[in-house]
Amino acid sequence: MKIAIAMFIVVFGASAALAHSGGTNAQGCHNETATNSYHCH
Repeated sequence: MKIAIAMFIVVFGASAALAHSGGTNAQGCHNETATNSYHCH
């Protein structure tokens, strides 16, 4: 059971680390210059 919990923490931490670092407006949105698209988180 401890291994399953540890794996969950690692996977969740990795997905959080891959997220970009902010630059959002008050609605939590931003313009992605690489794809020229506007999206929200």
